Amino acid sequence: MREFLLFTVIVAAGTGGELFVARAMKNVGPTASFRPAAIVNVLLQGLRQPFMVAGVAMMAVAFFSLLGALAIYNVSFVVPVTALSYVAGAFGGAFFLREHVSGWRWMGVVLVAIGVTVVLLSKG
Repeated sequence: MREFLLFTVIVAAGTGGELFVARAMKNVGPTASFRPAAIVNVLLQGLRQPFMVAGVAMMAVAFFSLLGALAIYNVSFVVPVTALSYVAGAFGGAFFLREHVSGWRWMGVVLVAIGVTVVLLSKG
């Protein structure tokens, strides 16, 4: 049960954080140029977005949870299982950010899910 909760926090907080940061940056929009002043302006606008603050906090939770998982489990188990974030990211992109996810991407998501299942079944 501890294992399930730990990996759920890693995947949910990490993917949720990435989705929130993406939403914040979509609100800000692209930079007009790559001059340092323009980049700093976009970063400062991003930091004013509530989604950015929440996203960074969620990513911090995911990072420290990942550290905890690596202290307990082998990296050859942790890294493949946390690949579920790709599955969650595709669903989050489609439903939370309303992005179009092509059939090829969904096929990739299915392959990742199958790979994670193989790793989980072989943990024994």
